[in-house]
Amino acid sequence: MNTAGTAPRRATIRTVAQAAGVSTATVSYVLSGRSGNTESSGVSSETELRVREAALGLGYRPNQAARAIRTGKSNLMMLSLTMLSDPWSLSVSKAVGSAVADAGITPMILADTDWRTAIRRQGADVVFIDAADGEGDAELLAELALSNRLVVFSETLEPNGFDVVRSMAGKSMEQAMDHLTASHSTVGCLTSAPSRKAPRQGRYGAYVRGLERAGLELREDHVATFDGDEFSAYEAAVTLLDQPDPPTAIFATSDFVAIAAIHAAQRLRLDVPGDVAVVGVGNTLQGEAMAPSLTSVGPAGFFDGLARFLVDRAHDPAAAVQVLEFPWQLFVRDSAPAVS
Repeated sequence: MNTAGTAPRRATIRTVAQAAGVSTATVSYVLSGRSGNTESSGVSSETELRVREAALGLGYRPNQAARAIRTGKSNLMMLSLTMLSDPWSLSVSKAVGSAVADAGITPMILADTDWRTAIRRQGADVVFIDAADGEGDAELLAELALSNRLVVFSETLEPNGFDVVRSMAGKSMEQAMDHLTASHSTVGCLTSAPSRKAPRQGRYGAYVRGLERAGLELREDHVATFDGDEFSAYEAAVTLLDQPDPPTAIFATSDFVAIAAIHAAQRLRLDVPGDVAVVGVGNTLQGEAMAPSLTSVGPAGFFDGLARFLVDRAHDPAAAVQVLEFPWQLFVRDSAPAVS
């Protein structure tokens, strides 16, 4: 029979077993990662090595669809990240990528995609949602949690069939403002446009109260707003700093805004922190790694802790739901150092 041009047959567990001289059950056990090298596994290290060499030589690749049907697990983790370019989202993605590298789990990122419809189309073992503050979201999450393992980042939701991760700000933003006002008499703010409508609430409220504690004037020309993306934040920072009497310190309500402020200062040939000190909110990996490193408030160990929690939930989807809390603190770095 002429077999020219015929694609080689895909290696299977059966062909690997024949090549290694073992049963298909042994191949399945070894390649699932369960065998280890202990005597209790019932598989010797020599047999495990023989199976792995046979699988490598034959180019064996596991059939993920068949495995999902057999085990009820897909080995997939879905991350719903509202703004992927935000350093916070990038920090989550990086930490999860490191955590799943040796866990046999593949992460999928939903960027600018509505999790409310996407979850029903996916078969992930665990789904992380970074924003669920819409009308009816609490009820929808409870419904989806009946058939999906969900981990939701929220300051207000209570667990209802899904896990809740909280980032507990406490008094940390007040500490950040006190840190700035201790050595600066003019402190500006970069905040989102909607926050100006509720000046006593949220992160902008912490800025207003910080000025009041220090006996400083709230100057409208020292407050600039952005629309929610990096370009808008950068433009707002340039507007704030490129004026005859700019502030000597900036309280930015997010790390990505603070990073934009540092870039704007550098464009205007201003020294950070010599001409303007900058404090952000979030304690992201990008802010810590940049030069100058960003002084910020946020939780310690949040991203690695979240990643480990997601991996645990992927491996044990039946675990009892819980609230995972990460208290915040002030991290003083180069962009706004302590003044002795």
